[in-house]
Amino acid sequence: MAKQLPYSTVREIFERFHAAEPEPKGELEHTNAFTLVVAVALSAQATDAGVNKATRALFKVADTPEKMLELGEEGLTEYIKTIGLYRNKAKNVIKLSRILVEEYGGEVPSSRKALQSLPGVGRKTANVVLNMWWGHPAQAVDTHIFRVANRTGIAPGKDVDAVERAIEDNIPAEYQRHAHHWLILHGRYTCVARKPKCPACLIRDLCAYEDKTA
Repeated sequence: MAKQLPYSTVREIFERFHAAEPEPKGELEHTNAFTLVVAVALSAQATDAGVNKATRALFKVADTPEKMLELGEEGLTEYIKTIGLYRNKAKNVIKLSRILVEEYGGEVPSSRKALQSLPGVGRKTANVVLNMWWGHPAQAVDTHIFRVANRTGIAPGKDVDAVERAIEDNIPAEYQRHAHHWLILHGRYTCVARKPKCPACLIRDLCAYEDKTA
């Protein structure tokens, strides 16, 4: 774990991220808040590409909680059986769809606590939905963000909660909204786990990682 970088360095890092990609986007395909919740819930221990492949057909027939309940658990399973843990995920999606219909009038709630009350929706999933749909500066810390935050010194922490707090505490406010996407994309394509692509990294000179690749 690298030491926390000073404010001026963190600001320079995010100025570069912003210059390179002012409006970074998440890679999970969705059409509304409900399909986003479902897509994120399905993405646990799965790739975004794999989830997108399954949900393109699914969301054409079930893009609301009501339609998902009509499809049913077995019907849903047929669409998502290429995704890991698909049986448990199907149960959760049907359960959360029923709760949305019965308790929220078919609408996805916009508070973290309400989102986390839904089956299969943890803090990370809730933060993704708050960030991507409502533009709230919530930080969903996954394995990519955890690695980048600790390796670079942008926002080090011993666990995901500590990294989430470090991001909120150390990244300038004007970059908070997109910080989650800049970090996850950087971890997914440049600061990869086994052999980071340091020569192609736009923040190489600012990063505190000692074992940079040539």
